[in-house]
Amino acid sequence: MITKKELEDYRKMCYDREHGRILTPDGLRFICEANKYDPEAIGKHMLEVLARIGLKEGKFNG
Repeated sequence: MITKKELEDYRKMCYDREHGRILTPDGLRFICEANKYDPEAIGKHMLEVLARIGLKEGKFNG
C-alpha cells in the first residue's frame, strides 16, 4: 500500500518526465555528443538551460 504523498510524488515525476523536465541517461548522452564531449561547452550549455528554466519558473536570479 502506498501513501497519498507517495502517489502525489509519483504523479509529479510522471508529469515532469512527460514534459521533458527529467534528464535521462540518453538525454545526457545527447547533450555530451552535441557538445563534442567538451566539458566547457557542456557546462556552458547546462548553465544556459538552467538559467532559462529558472527564469521561467521564477526560481533563479542569476
